[in-house]
Order: sequence, then C-alpha cells, then structure tokens
Amino acid sequence: MSRTALLVIDPQNDYFDKGKFPLWNTENTLKEILSAIDAAKENDAAIVLVQHVSDSESPFFVEGTEGVKLHQAILDATPDAPIITKQHADAFQETNLTQVLEDLEVDRLVVCGMMTQNCVAHTAISDAANLYQISILPDACTTREELLHLIALDAIKDKVTFSDNKYAFERAE
Repeated sequence: MSRTALLVIDPQNDYFDKGKFPLWNTENTLKEILSAIDAAKENDAAIVLVQHVSDSESPFFVEGTEGVKLHQAILDATPDAPIITKQHADAFQETNLTQVLEDLEVDRLVVCGMMTQNCVAHTAISDAANLYQISILPDACTTREELLHLIALDAIKDKVTFSDNKYAFERAE
C-alpha cells in the first residue's frame, strides 16, 4: 500500500507582498498550493507543513514576528497538519520530518512551496528523501524571479519527477 504526503515548504508571510523578502508570483503560487491541498485531501494524502524559523540576526523569518508565521490561508486549509520547524534549507536536516512521515506511513512525497532553488530543491534531493518517491509541483513553487525558478527546476530534473495537482495524488497501482 502506498501513501502520499503533500509537503508544503515555507509558505510564510515574509515571502508575500508586505513581507520582508517578497517572492515572484506568490499569489498564484498560493492558489496552486491551496489547490494541491484540496487534491491531497480528496485522495486521502497526508499534509505536512514546513516553517523556517531564524534567529534574531536574520533579516526575515525571525521568531515571534508576523513574517515568520505561515500564511493564514494555508493554516485555514490545513488546521490539523503537523508543522515541522526547520533552520536549514533541507527540511529533513535536524528536524523530526522523517519520524513524522514514518508515523504517517508515507512512501511518496509531493513537494511544493517557497524558494524553489533553495528549500524546495534541497529537501527534494536530500539524502533523507531517498526513502521516498519524490515529485515536485512546479506551479505550486516560487522564488525571487521566474528565471531562477526555471533554472532550479532544470537542475534537479534528473533526480525528481514533476507533476501537477491533477495527477500528483493518484494512487500507485
């Protein structure tokens, strides 16, 4: 039996228009992430949120600020989802992500979120991710600019598969 989890990486306020480090295409990306959440729910996939928390020296994602918080629309759509707090680009590094996925009996990960070239890519190609069949939802990811987003996806295309919300959560035969 195969179970999929949607891993939503860093959809935090500092990445949106009024935040300290706004990214390209965030409103459309948010819409795509919410669509992926709906698709995951329809297919009984687990949903796991990831939140980057930095120390007070950082220019953004500082603990206790409005910017570090996950976007309210994501929280509203996933009120029961576990939240993994990280301090590194790789969501597996020094977190309990592997344990949470093991507890959820997951063997497939569908990854989306913020900073395609950084946290999304580093998590998807992490050594710890080798335990899972990895798929990325390109339309539900973003970074500082479109070209960087496309370059990052191209750089990891041989290590992961790409999908869209319509097909990402179909159960493996």
